[in-house]
Amino acid sequence: MEERYFTIGMAGHIDHGKTSLTKALTDVDTDRLKEEKERGISIELGYASLKLEENLFVSIVDVPGHERFIRQMIAGVAGIDLVILVVAADEGIMPQTEEHLEILQFLGVKRCIVAISKMDRVDEVMLELVTDDIKDRLSGTVFHNAPYITLDSLSGNGINELKQLILSELKTMSFRDAYGSFRLPIDQVFSVQGQGTVVRGTVYEGIVRKAAQLMVLPEGIPVRARQIQVHHEERELARAGQRTAINLGGIDRTAVKRGDVLVDSGHFLVTDTIDVALQVIDRKFSAIKQRTGVKIHIGTSEVMGKIVFFDRKELEKTSDEVLCQIRLDEKIVVRRGDRFILRRPSPVETIGGGWVIQPNGGKYRFGKGTIDMLRQHQQGTPQDLVIDALNKYILLDHQQLMQQTSLDEHTLNETLSEGLAAHVWLEVPRQGYSLTKTFIKIKDDVLERLRLFHEDFPMRVGMGKAELIQTASTGYPKSLLEFSLNLLDEQNEIKRFGQFVALAPFEPDLPKKWRTRMEQIVEALEKDGFQAKKWEDYFVGTPLPKPEIAELTAYLLETSQVYQLREDTLIHHTAFEQALDQLQKNTGAFFDLKQAKDILNLSRKNMIPFLELLDQLNYTRRSEDQRHWMEDKR
Repeated sequence: MEERYFTIGMAGHIDHGKTSLTKALTDVDTDRLKEEKERGISIELGYASLKLEENLFVSIVDVPGHERFIRQMIAGVAGIDLVILVVAADEGIMPQTEEHLEILQFLGVKRCIVAISKMDRVDEVMLELVTDDIKDRLSGTVFHNAPYITLDSLSGNGINELKQLILSELKTMSFRDAYGSFRLPIDQVFSVQGQGTVVRGTVYEGIVRKAAQLMVLPEGIPVRARQIQVHHEERELARAGQRTAINLGGIDRTAVKRGDVLVDSGHFLVTDTIDVALQVIDRKFSAIKQRTGVKIHIGTSEVMGKIVFFDRKELEKTSDEVLCQIRLDEKIVVRRGDRFILRRPSPVETIGGGWVIQPNGGKYRFGKGTIDMLRQHQQGTPQDLVIDALNKYILLDHQQLMQQTSLDEHTLNETLSEGLAAHVWLEVPRQGYSLTKTFIKIKDDVLERLRLFHEDFPMRVGMGKAELIQTASTGYPKSLLEFSLNLLDEQNEIKRFGQFVALAPFEPDLPKKWRTRMEQIVEALEKDGFQAKKWEDYFVGTPLPKPEIAELTAYLLETSQVYQLREDTLIHHTAFEQALDQLQKNTGAFFDLKQAKDILNLSRKNMIPFLELLDQLNYTRRSEDQRHWMEDKR
């Protein structure tokens, strides 16, 4: 049976018994600091392990309840699967309980157990009143169907019943899988003598193994997992849903802090501008004006920034979801879908919370167009996100797609496979992915460029590939153009001659405008045979422009209709082939200059250049005074 890991949060007002309940469930006192012992309140996050049955493991996070320690509470709640809302029977719902409820909902926590503590201090009438009050308060929240239990942590009443209730709730929940790259938002950093730097946190996704090479973001510091512990027990690995402590090699304690993120790959995006969907609190608050300074809590990080609206000048109480942007003072590590809490730094109050639509936000115009774009991003499927990223960046590799879409590795891999099967995008070997429609655009562009080139230079075998790529590369990456040319070649849309590219049906030919005149020149050259004049003399008195003469010369040579006998003289291919045929028929395996001259009856002026041309074309190989026929040319 597969092992399952969950994290449960204890939330509620100060002194309502969260820490006592955690100890009653786990026999672990999570008030570990001296100050906590003396003051009787939780300052830092406390963790304990709860074993309910075989293959099901639970970490309990006892988060601080006092208002002054709300940031630790937010860091602790981020990443929990189930919350136990602790309400003292002798006090009922209190201000801190209200704020914790808001934060829990903004962070996307959907499952809750209401534990009414200190039941031994009140009678049944009071207990019923408190229960009704809590139910009334939760009626408009995602927790309206939460199960209730009454208990007393000191006497142990209701503790076993709570364990069974937790077990039944967890069995109906999907647990975090270990697909994707490892990510651990760090909420505690400390040093252990003789061991070095240790970080703690809840594994959001993936698996980390002992000795793994990791990285601390956003600074990008490489580290190694020297040791891994899960609730004080040394392990070979830790996986999504587990609380873990990792002893890091290669980093000083001062170089890492709460809010940093430990990862195992470069798939994660470091950003300072995020597009978000924001839901504000359900009570009146002072209006938030455009570009007001705010504090965002996301994962375990706590960062100042400015809020930017695109459809309003200020934010007041509203039931509508607000699509906006947070421009941060520091870089953070986030993915699409990550939850956050937004607070006003002064006066300190929670404004709302929501989730990240786009981790890599840009600068947008104020107005409906931007809101429509954000709404499209908000509603996008994984495939839509990949399409948006490839529309923007044309060609992205796997790591870049993970950064731009903020999809986990498993989801991205499935999406890429589906998109390839449906021909939505193409895989460019060793480069990444690009949209099929981008290839079609490139195809149309390349074919049109070649068509125009053939019109301008009909006598050339094709356009130089380097020139073609150079002219098109302003809009597309060169590697994508190379891939596109290969694909067009496979599809018989184009053909290649060495470094030249042409449309598949194209054949070089004389231009219509000058065809008759050029044919006359070629016929004259053929008639002259080895008595050919200087090439330039054939154009004396003709209207052919110099560029056309150069084009004709290159065309005739490249198509082997003529051969270069001397620097200034060409001979027609028929003259060359007749001489070659005569020489091959009337010589043995080798011959000398005198034999060739007797057979062909050419002047020394033409004889030596002709024999050198044979050498150049690999028909013969000269050895001292003799020439040997190349076997494959006989």
